[in-house]
Amino acid sequence: MIITDIEDLRRLHRRRAPRMFYDYCDSGSWTEGTYRANQSQLQRIRFRQRVAVDVDRRSLASTMVGEPVAMPVALAPTGLTGMQWADGEILAARAAERFGVPFTLSTMSICSIEDVAAHTTRPFWFQLYVLRDRDFIERLIERARAARCSALVLTLDLTILGQRHKDVRNGLTTPPRPTLLNLLDLARRPRWCFNMLLTSRRQFGNIVGHVKGVEDTSSLASWTSAQFDPTLDWSDVEWIKKRWGGPLILKGIMDPEDARRAVDSGADALVVSNHGGRQLDGAPSTIEVLPAVVDAVGGRTEVWFDSGIRSGQDVLRALALGARATMIGRAFLHGLGAMGEAGVTRCLEIIRKELDVTMAFCGRTDVRSVDRSILLDGGRLAG
Repeated sequence: MIITDIEDLRRLHRRRAPRMFYDYCDSGSWTEGTYRANQSQLQRIRFRQRVAVDVDRRSLASTMVGEPVAMPVALAPTGLTGMQWADGEILAARAAERFGVPFTLSTMSICSIEDVAAHTTRPFWFQLYVLRDRDFIERLIERARAARCSALVLTLDLTILGQRHKDVRNGLTTPPRPTLLNLLDLARRPRWCFNMLLTSRRQFGNIVGHVKGVEDTSSLASWTSAQFDPTLDWSDVEWIKKRWGGPLILKGIMDPEDARRAVDSGADALVVSNHGGRQLDGAPSTIEVLPAVVDAVGGRTEVWFDSGIRSGQDVLRALALGARATMIGRAFLHGLGAMGEAGVTRCLEIIRKELDVTMAFCGRTDVRSVDRSILLDGGRLAG
């Protein structure tokens, strides 16, 4: 199969991964209105095509929290990545390392912090949820430090879990329960099953065996359901910043007032994100709120963007509207679920090519010089 874009990877991912894990990746909460709007609103933004401009020598190189990157794109933290393809977090981290972009490991990963550190040679980032068990949080931070993680990504928008109807209908578990429907589904995915038989990593590696009383799937489920902490406030963010001591990235900012609070709490970067439309259905798309957040921050910290990116053109749109960098989640998961490590690399190659070519058509040669002037009507949504 010839892979030309992220949509090709998505179709292949859907064929090769079990339904419950594909749906976990490619779905939103409730009606999925915000999930769909993230992508559709991006695509309504049109470019100004320029001609007779020397664009022979182009550069996509940039930095994210002081780290050099091959392009302003990082792999976002995604839960259950190792269920899209066996050892998925390790494979994605290796692909990102070779490509020259950051990889972010989720708290809810299948491969542990130590697993990823053992299979990579450069520092990666670690994503943290604030849980009720603060002692466990402190140990997670120490484990991330011991693994040489170079930045901490604190997700702020999952103190309460949004209802994702597909996960409920599919009876999502890790690993899948041996029900008749699940067994029939797995029988149609022999490649996935074979790869999973070759690994011992099938549960949440950062949690199982690291929390007293959590030794298997059944005890993990009850522990996790009680752990997301709705009491999270800005004092917790400041405590984590002090405890971590390194670059802190706050993910889940959708409001200018929250953006200002994020800066005041010591964030080295913030990510405009609505969790890919997986939390509050009915919230605006991320591209709708990005300009207001950028204005509120006023250059005091880096503003990044995620939720809805499916192409290098989407990356360029976000940069033009003020983002310093971007994070991709579903796009790289489609690559991983389709082709493993090679699929993540292919995803990054596609995004790089689309970003580079589109930037050239807009008459720019350095991604760091991109601004609203490359967009028709300054980025006003078409239609």
